[in-house]
Amino acid sequence: MAEFILNLRSTKYYKPRRRTCDRDFKVLYRFTREHVEWISNHFLGTESGERRGGAINNIDKMKIFLRYVGDPGFQSGVGEDVGVHQSSVSKVVTEVTEKLIEKCGLWIKFPHTAADIIEAKQKWQSNYSFPCALGVIDCTHIKIKKPPIYSDEYINRKGYHSINVQATCNSDEWFTSVDASWPGSVHDSRISSNSKISNIARNDFHRSQALLLGDEGYGIAPWLMVPFRNPNTPQERAHNNLFTKERVIIERCFGQLKQRFPMLQYKVRVSIEKVPKFVICCCILHNVAKYLKDELDPMELPLEDIPLAYPAEEELDNNNIRRSGQRRRSELADVILALA
Repeated sequence: MAEFILNLRSTKYYKPRRRTCDRDFKVLYRFTREHVEWISNHFLGTESGERRGGAINNIDKMKIFLRYVGDPGFQSGVGEDVGVHQSSVSKVVTEVTEKLIEKCGLWIKFPHTAADIIEAKQKWQSNYSFPCALGVIDCTHIKIKKPPIYSDEYINRKGYHSINVQATCNSDEWFTSVDASWPGSVHDSRISSNSKISNIARNDFHRSQALLLGDEGYGIAPWLMVPFRNPNTPQERAHNNLFTKERVIIERCFGQLKQRFPMLQYKVRVSIEKVPKFVICCCILHNVAKYLKDELDPMELPLEDIPLAYPAEEELDNNNIRRSGQRRRSELADVILALA
């Protein structure tokens, strides 16, 4: 009887794993071959716990994940490219996502101690010129699938479903914070005022007079500079010229992120509760690419969203903070004009 049952078991077949030529490797996996191996060893380890005959090793797991985020996001197509079943792609993507998130604190760090803040300011001054700045803050929209339970909170002002991702970056074009938890309809200023970054800046930046640069969608504060809306004086024009020149760094970061991981440019095709983790994983890998000096070939970067209208500054923050920020902006404008 036992022999009869054993004979009924079907033979398990494994797809042949594909070998990618060096010429196509970076196009498919967004990193060079040696860097994929480094990333795999760093986040997944050098040994795979699975010992069965058709087990996927850690390097192949990382290749599957990178192919998935480097593609518009169809698991069946990734499976065909790599040589595994779609169900294996799904399991591997989930596993690698969790491993990347475990080391998020190592790769995405916002300066919060006095020493970190001073170091970030000094780095900014060595590369750029805006007084007291240590980074830039901005938001970008990531397209998502229509939620299973319809909700218009995920519909942004352009009419598509998205999440609104707030990030900060430093002078080295590393992301220093990422908040991917807000629906697309939420305004940038509301995300900022409710974020941990705003609390850190409010409480810790004043000692070193540090500040972030943000666009007109943010409320001005002593720790958050925005441009003059209608510059009339030489000081105001000099301020806005320098501000615009240096704030564009965050646009470059978003552009590079979506260029390297087209999934974020087109549509993230996972359940809505998993989207934030995918966005953060891609930001981690962006920073890893900067660390490894793995640059993509120059291409036209995706255009960022241009705000259509902003609420009045009085609605964005309380009057005392707004006035303090305006006074400091005027003082900085005088300094910038004198340095020009």
